[in-house]
Amino acid sequence: MNRTVPARASRTRERVLTMRGIGKRFGAVKALTDVDFWVNEGEVVALVGDNGAGKSTLVKVLAGVHAPDAGTVEFDGDLVEIPTPADAQELGIATVFQDLALCDNLDVVANLWLGRELVTEGTLDEVEMEQRTWTLLRELSAKIPSVRVPVASLSGGQRQTVAIARSLVGDPRIVILDEPTAALGVAQTAEVLNLIVRLRERGHGVILISHNMADVMAVADRVAVLRLGRNNGVYNVSEVTSELLIAAITGATNLDTRAAARHAPEPAAREDPEAGSGGRIIPMSAAGRRRPLKGRDR
Repeated sequence: MNRTVPARASRTRERVLTMRGIGKRFGAVKALTDVDFWVNEGEVVALVGDNGAGKSTLVKVLAGVHAPDAGTVEFDGDLVEIPTPADAQELGIATVFQDLALCDNLDVVANLWLGRELVTEGTLDEVEMEQRTWTLLRELSAKIPSVRVPVASLSGGQRQTVAIARSLVGDPRIVILDEPTAALGVAQTAEVLNLIVRLRERGHGVILISHNMADVMAVADRVAVLRLGRNNGVYNVSEVTSELLIAAITGATNLDTRAAARHAPEPAAREDPEAGSGGRIIPMSAAGRRRPLKGRDR
C-alpha cells in the first residue's frame, strides 16, 4: 500500500458506484425489484432493512456472487458486469462477510496475504509482508498487539480488524461490511466503528449492512432502506431520526423515490459535498450531505 492517507483524503469526492433498476429472481421469488443504489468516494452508506428485505442479495450482486436479472451497474462512470467475486475484487470492490473467513491457525500476516503472498527469488518475503501489514494497521489505528500471533487468540473486535485490513491489501474503492458489529461487546463495537471512520478518511466508499440503528447513526453519512426487495427511502443521517428509519424498515412509512430519480437531472462528475437535497428523501441524482468529522475542518 504505497498510497498515503493525506493524498486520498484531499481528493474531491466522486461517484464511484451506481446501481440502477436492479432486479433478481430466484424461481418464483422476487428478491429485488427495480432497486437503485449509489456510493460516493469517502462516504459511508448504511444499507438497512428487515430480514428478507434483499440486503444480502443486493450485496451479493455487487460482490459477483449473483448475476442481476435486470438493471445496470456503473463503476467510475463505466458500465460493468461482475460475473465472479474475482472480477469484483479486480474492479476494486472488497467484501467482508459476517463470518470473516479467517484461518484461525495462521497469524495476522499470513491471513492478510493469503493467496497473494509476496515472493522474492522463489521464497516468501516474510519481512516485506510484515512491514506492509504493520503500515496498514497503523493507518487504520488498529489495536493489534502482535502480527505474529494466531488469529484464534485475538478478540472479536481484533478479528474484525484483521478481516477489514485484509480487504484493503488490494486498495479497493468500495468496501462492503456485512454486520461488522454483530455479537461484539461495547468496547469491541467502538473499536470497529472507529475503524469504519478511518476507512472513510482514507477515501474508501463504505457500504455498511447493519440492524443496529445506533451504529448506523454513529458512522453513516447516508442510509438506504430496503423493504420487500424494493427501495423504501434514502436519507441523510444529519436530517433523519432513528424512529423514522425504523418506520421505513417496518413499513409504517412507505416512500418510493424511483419516479423522482428517473426525472431528476444527473449531477456533474464532481459535486460539492456540502450541497444538500433540500429534504429528507434523496433522489438518486443527489450526492448527499457528508457527515461532519470531529476535529477536521469542513
